[in-house]
Amino acid sequence: MEPFLAVAIFALGLCFGSFLNVCIYRLPRGKSVVTPRSACPHCGDPIPLYHNLPVLSWLILRGKCRSCKQPISPRYLVIELLTGLLFLGCYAHFGLTLGMLKCAVLGYLLLGLIFTDAETKLLPDAMTLPGLALGIVFSLVVPVNDLASRIMPGLVSPAMRSEISWRMWSLSDSLLGAAIGASFLYGAAAIYLRARGVEGMGFGDVKLMAMIGAFLGTKLTVLTIFAASLAGSLFGLSTVLAVWMKRIRRIEARGTASIEARRRAWQSARLALRYYEMPFGVFLGGMALLSFLFGNRLLHWYWRAL
Repeated sequence: MEPFLAVAIFALGLCFGSFLNVCIYRLPRGKSVVTPRSACPHCGDPIPLYHNLPVLSWLILRGKCRSCKQPISPRYLVIELLTGLLFLGCYAHFGLTLGMLKCAVLGYLLLGLIFTDAETKLLPDAMTLPGLALGIVFSLVVPVNDLASRIMPGLVSPAMRSEISWRMWSLSDSLLGAAIGASFLYGAAAIYLRARGVEGMGFGDVKLMAMIGAFLGTKLTVLTIFAASLAGSLFGLSTVLAVWMKRIRRIEARGTASIEARRRAWQSARLALRYYEMPFGVFLGGMALLSFLFGNRLLHWYWRAL
């Protein structure tokens, strides 16, 4: 990497991270990200420009509002640093290319959606739907893996491949990835609702998966769904286990017999499993970014191992 260019890209990422913080806070609340100017979430005091510098302002003010002295969430600092590192990582991975731009845009959107979902359990259309459109547009300038020609080589002859532009195959794979990603999550949500009688995931997850599919194409979309489901399941099981063990300690502290304590603790854990609203978009977004960067390598290693 060119050192000066790397520093400039990192600084640019910090600035975009500052704007992403605005989006994370305002979009779920239906507010404009343009006006009014940034203000303290506690007292509403407008933040002057010299106190709105990425990373530096938070450190100088020691994470507190200059007016009311209320603490400002470290999430603002974390988002700015992560966005800077994201931009720098995309540059290190792809160089100064359109592939870097595509990676940065996807990562930027996913980062915003991950933190928004974790904080509010919402995935704003203002990020997922433009992201879906951008993913389709990028497929025309940055190739998406052509799954059809690999799975069904008899239907796609070499002569046909030479006659049909790669952009058409890339666009087709982008659209197919979006359709498969959205359809899979929509079907899973419908089955869960019918089987359990409660909503398992919102329609925001469906639109998020459509956006991811448009960027990644069919093959990596399937990998993302599988990896996110595995990660979400492990997180859910660990949450149930943590609730169960915590309840056992509390019930036994009251003098209840061990067997009875375990039985009652398990009932609490089952309720937690049934009613806990897990932000599945966090796992979808995280696994999508990993799939975009390392998915092909992982699949190549897996097929060689077989």
